[in-house]
Amino acid sequence: MSDTLSSSTQAAANPAPDTLELAALLCSRVCHDLISPVGAIVNGLEVMDDNPSPEDREFALDLIRKSAKTASARLQFCRLAFGAAGSAGAQIDLGDAENMARGHLEDAKTKLTWNLPRLLLAKNRVKLLLNMLVIAQQTIPRGGMLSVDPVGEGEAMTFRVTATGMNARLPQAIVEMLASEQAAMVDAHAVQPYYTRLLAQSCGWKVSLAMDGDAVVVTAG
Repeated sequence: MSDTLSSSTQAAANPAPDTLELAALLCSRVCHDLISPVGAIVNGLEVMDDNPSPEDREFALDLIRKSAKTASARLQFCRLAFGAAGSAGAQIDLGDAENMARGHLEDAKTKLTWNLPRLLLAKNRVKLLLNMLVIAQQTIPRGGMLSVDPVGEGEAMTFRVTATGMNARLPQAIVEMLASEQAAMVDAHAVQPYYTRLLAQSCGWKVSLAMDGDAVVVTAG
């Protein structure tokens, strides 16, 4: 009885964010993802403004090129994962989702294996998949492999994302945010798993995060 009262009290103290707050928190999340590459572009331009040596000029140009490419990839990914990305009821090509996921998630430390068929799926299902990938990436902070596999076929198909890497871990806060029926404390750090839970609910699914041996598995269904 006391546990029930405690949960009710916590839910009242930490109500779910309303639509305006949720939009603001997601915007903060997107800005966080873009600060680093955009800041690097600014740094490169500042070097160019200082009449640099040929070597420094080439370094600055290379920094600007790489950072602009990273910023563009992150913007495209965020537009699909968090944004409107078409009208209500729109469908999205899984091939396009794969390209955006590779551009955003793959780097020198992390690789992506995509085993899904190329077909059109409802927008929220694709958004959910991309957000599952973001969660899976957070479980391998030192990099590794992300593998995306189908569960079932056709319209009934759901997703499984497996993360393998050195010191793969299970962030308990994310596990609780995905599983809880309460809003708990949703801030700019917690909004992404919270939004993932909302997307899963809109699809009639739940998302689970669990260890499988040395791997972490994110499953929707």
